[in-house]
Amino acid sequence: QVQLVESGGGFVQAGGSLRLSCVVSGRTSDDIAVGWFRQAPGKEREFVVAISWSGRTTFYTERVKGRFTVSTDNAKSTVYLQMRGLKPEDTAVYTCAASSIVTKRPQEYDYWGQGTQVTVSS
Repeated sequence: QVQLVESGGGFVQAGGSLRLSCVVSGRTSDDIAVGWFRQAPGKEREFVVAISWSGRTTFYTERVKGRFTVSTDNAKSTVYLQMRGLKPEDTAVYTCAASSIVTKRPQEYDYWGQGTQVTVSS
């Protein structure tokens, strides 16, 4: 079993920054990966980025490359999503999830957090 708890969401103006955290508990080892997904009102869930627990492998969606940075702190069992240059279209509920592989496919993720709201005003 793996449990994930997100935090760090909030309200920010366009161009601003936020850092999301995903604390992972339970089975944490080099054979898990953590992904971030987001879902805006009325839209389908969208893959954002995934990272291996070691931090050596990452996979970003093109829409956030150069603006978002994912990282891990194994000592704190936490995955961070640093978001810069935020745009109104980044507004969504951001959720982290755990998988055995680094992938953009949500069906490969077995464990999900509850999500944290990010709102970007224009």
